[in-house]
Amino acid sequence: MIDAHLHVVDPRFPLVPNQGYLPPSFTVGDYRRRVRGLGVAGGAVVSGSFQGHAQEWLRSALAELGPGFVGVTQLPPTVPDEQVRELHGAGVRAVRFTLRRGADADPAGIERLARRVHDLVGWHAEFYADAAALEHLAPVLRRLPRAGVDHLGMSAAGLPRLLELVERGVKVKATGFGRVDLDVPDALRRIHAVDPTALLFGTDLPSTRAERPFRDADVALVAETLGAGAAAAVLHDNAAAWYGLPRPAAPLRPPGPAAESGYSGHTCRSGPCRT
Repeated sequence: MIDAHLHVVDPRFPLVPNQGYLPPSFTVGDYRRRVRGLGVAGGAVVSGSFQGHAQEWLRSALAELGPGFVGVTQLPPTVPDEQVRELHGAGVRAVRFTLRRGADADPAGIERLARRVHDLVGWHAEFYADAAALEHLAPVLRRLPRAGVDHLGMSAAGLPRLLELVERGVKVKATGFGRVDLDVPDALRRIHAVDPTALLFGTDLPSTRAERPFRDADVALVAETLGAGAAAAVLHDNAAAWYGLPRPAAPLRPPGPAAESGYSGHTCRSGPCRT
């Protein structure tokens, strides 16, 4: 499996409160223990809103995880070209815009930065946003050479707009099933019907601020919804192609015993957990 969306929260590096929130620690070691048994062979380490524009934690995480893992970072519009090239050399492969967590939503500025990093090193752009709120940015996403949207676009209200973007080549992270406000199986089927290469599965660990954290059954849900053949692409091939990952020799080998409940920072806050 390629885990197309995971976070690392390393207490050795400072965090920036986002909307008053700071996450608990979730180190590379914690991640390895949590995904043991899932056959994770690589993935994308994604910068969270609480990590701002810091890069040292990401460099450290990628070095510790080793080959098969790439980074998705956040950058200021003034980032020097040389820093982008250095990050590319460290394994970063995309820039992220966390619009749902208060990042600048200026369409012109987003397009300039996304095009600049693409022209420099071939990166794509990833957007954390409710697809229902993307009306002013949809033209930008359609124009960008390569773009993706996190967490199934977040809402049922945004699904029609998301499907329009998928028709134009935008990718969609099949992630955060416990944080979205939509029927996950229905969204998976509809996105897959438009473009079988669009969906990229990820754990979203450690599921910061989600209604419920990732659970192993989320992997099975993809296979149950789409069938084994289609699920193989969603769980591995699509993300490997999107991030340019080589086929790894073996899955990630974490130390110590596995435990689905190993990360207990989040539970359902109200009502039944969504699946």
